[in-house]
Amino acid sequence: MNDPQDGTLVAVLTRIAEALDRLAPRAPSAAVDPAAEAFVWHADGDWLEPVEKVNRVEIELLQGIARQRQILLDNTLRFARNLPANNALLWGSRGMGKSSLVKAVHAEVNKIREENSATALILVEIHREDIPSLPRLLTRLRSEPRRAILFCDDLSFDQQDASYKSLKAVLEGGIEGRPDNVIFYATSNRRHLMPRDMIENERSTAINPSEAVEEKVSLSDRFGLWLGFHNCDQDTYFAMIEGYAKRYGLEITTEDLHSQAVEWSMTRGSRSGRVAWQFVQDLAGRLGKKLD
Repeated sequence: MNDPQDGTLVAVLTRIAEALDRLAPRAPSAAVDPAAEAFVWHADGDWLEPVEKVNRVEIELLQGIARQRQILLDNTLRFARNLPANNALLWGSRGMGKSSLVKAVHAEVNKIREENSATALILVEIHREDIPSLPRLLTRLRSEPRRAILFCDDLSFDQQDASYKSLKAVLEGGIEGRPDNVIFYATSNRRHLMPRDMIENERSTAINPSEAVEEKVSLSDRFGLWLGFHNCDQDTYFAMIEGYAKRYGLEITTEDLHSQAVEWSMTRGSRSGRVAWQFVQDLAGRLGKKLD
């Protein structure tokens, strides 16, 4: 005869096993999700995690960067149409919309791609610390039928970091180079991706100063487009605030909007797109308005 206690023990163990299965992280998939338009690269597991909702701002709301916006949009449209296009480095003042522009351009090109005979684009974010895994990621993307914007936010290197050499090889200098269906967009506060004191130190201590500096700054040359972003003046700051207020239906007079926006920027010690958005979030909260 079967011991009833054995059956009870089996049932308990089965429930425990099922609970552990539910708690365990989902195994990464080797395939690229065809339904997703954006992904985050996880180098530790060699997998692309789909992003259900990208944190982005509509391209029309990005004020004070009209020239940069048009250049990057044109470059990305050419890339989507299988035409020659350049890697792009968006550099300059913090909070002025560098990463927001990359994400907004990706959405805009996908929105208008049919009327421009363009191919669907995916956006793949790679974190700064995962740059050494770039060759593996490009191998994954090489067989992807869609074209891909490879995006690294806040890219920079310090004195002890030699991973910039692998990035140089991937961008232009390697045997394989980057795949035809991949373009690389990066943002940085630094034009040459290295601290100025690091470059000066190389110049002062090297046997051949020019060669040492050339090795450090040549990474930026791998980007065909350099788009500079600079601190905005008060009129541009007001245009940002007014654009957000109109878009989200914030009921406030222009005079009050401006006065409160000036006070907010003074507490932050700067004027920028990020400061403008933070002010609008605060204003919307005080007005009981959701930013959908």
